[in-house]
Amino acid sequence: MKKIKIIGGGLAGCEAALQLAENGWKVKLFEMRPAVQTEAHQSGNLAELVCSNSLKSKLQTTASGLLKEELKFLGCKLLPIAEKCSVPAGNALAIDREKFAQKVTKICQSHPNIEVIREEISKLDDELTIVATGPLTSAKLTHELIQIIGNKHLYFFDAIAPIVATDSLDFSKIYRKTRYDKGDADYLNCPFSEEEYYDFVDALNSAEKHTAKEFETHFFADIKFQFYANCTPIEELARRGKDTLRFGVMRPVGLEDPKTDKRPFAVIQLRTEKNDKTSHNLVGCQTMLKYGEQKRILRKIPGLENAEFLRFGSIHRNTYLNGPQILNENLSLKNKPNIFIAGQLAGVEGYVESIFGGLLISKIIIENFQKLPQTTIAGQLWRHLVTAQKNFQPMNANFGLLPPLAERERDKKIKKQKYAIRAIKDLTEM
Repeated sequence: MKKIKIIGGGLAGCEAALQLAENGWKVKLFEMRPAVQTEAHQSGNLAELVCSNSLKSKLQTTASGLLKEELKFLGCKLLPIAEKCSVPAGNALAIDREKFAQKVTKICQSHPNIEVIREEISKLDDELTIVATGPLTSAKLTHELIQIIGNKHLYFFDAIAPIVATDSLDFSKIYRKTRYDKGDADYLNCPFSEEEYYDFVDALNSAEKHTAKEFETHFFADIKFQFYANCTPIEELARRGKDTLRFGVMRPVGLEDPKTDKRPFAVIQLRTEKNDKTSHNLVGCQTMLKYGEQKRILRKIPGLENAEFLRFGSIHRNTYLNGPQILNENLSLKNKPNIFIAGQLAGVEGYVESIFGGLLISKIIIENFQKLPQTTIAGQLWRHLVTAQKNFQPMNANFGLLPPLAERERDKKIKKQKYAIRAIKDLTEM
């Protein structure tokens, strides 16, 4: 029986483990938690989602939705589990993160071909290995990777949104609605007047914020706070301009208040964490504010005046490698080709993209998989990781990755539909 070591029990590692195990491989899946915790995880479960509980849109006419369809076609293992753990979120696939992580953990631990080992790995030997340690790769393993690849290690910082108890919210101010009434009204909306909004922005700008932890500033001597665009802290957005938030994450368009039939000046949305709707996360409100400041400032949000915080937002290091410089086409290290890099560590960004990373590596190892159509999101993400570029940055699913259609289409909705039809057709004919 063929054997393989997988380091990291996140989404990429678990997807790869299940794929390989189902194809007769004997898998040793190493996860350092709970013995060695990260600065962001809450449990020792495998496949724990950290930043959000949303896997983004299910619609095939969105890039994230199309990627999901592509992964289902390729036989993805984790997406069906996620769907069984879904919570109401309109056209998005949001999940009960605890239920999902518990289910994935149980499936992996009970699989006859998977041995889950709770141990931190600090050295990479000559065994066939997948490194899928993600954005919170430990200091010891990061040091080991640097020794192998040289000084081509990149990083940025990521932030987590707070979670509040639903029964602590004031529903005389909050209303339930999905933007433009598309799909079920699964989001809670907190409407701001002009005065409330600018008071909120001023409070964000004057608040005390966390700095890099001592370990991180020591480990990365030249550290600077660099944020991935989709996870920029709310206070950083406020600093960029007083109206930045209301034209971005607090955009009120399509969210008219049914109590007044008028559009608020700004809106913060809340998305449920569980099917029982006992907790909600603040959409787009990732933050690095100190905990006391979070409680004070976020209670300025209409309807959250007496909010009970089940989890405060936080900041953590997010590590990834400069793939085009150090990876072969098959995502193995040029300096150590028995080592494969999967998921966010390789330079994809997002939950579904991370699942894809594990699926892709397993296909490469099992089937000597060599290509995916250029017309697919999956294929273009793969190319992004290994194609030379001036300033390599993590990439998530987006239609900008795809080559143009044979015939120009001006209607954006129809254009996206054609992208999706073409992608699935080319996958089928692959």
